[in-house]
Amino acid sequence: MSMTKKEQRLRRARQTRLRIAKQGAVRLAVHRSNLHIYAAIVSDDGTRVLASASTAEKEVREQLGAAGKGGNAAAATIIGKRIAEKAKAAGIDKVAFDRSGFAYHGRVKALAEAAREAGLQF
Repeated sequence: MSMTKKEQRLRRARQTRLRIAKQGAVRLAVHRSNLHIYAAIVSDDGTRVLASASTAEKEVREQLGAAGKGGNAAAATIIGKRIAEKAKAAGIDKVAFDRSGFAYHGRVKALAEAAREAGLQF
């Protein structure tokens, strides 16, 4: 039985999500597409998005310039900072990082490190 790339990624994500659910922590979920990167802070019960940031936002796109390259590490760094700022504004300083089955490498890593630098703890 062969799985598609997406199914494989979601299978990898499942374990992380179970572990985070057990901790009862607010999670920082990351999604990466070819063109964009998205980050959302999801409540501990998984029902509400408390804060979100992505390269698809108008402000961010203006910041990225005409080419609007949301699919690179530099863009991911901007989103990392932005999600950390929005989390702080919402009174959140501790999160569990949910890389959604994506390898902790490149853009996903850049986003995580930028968020840590901006003061999010995970």
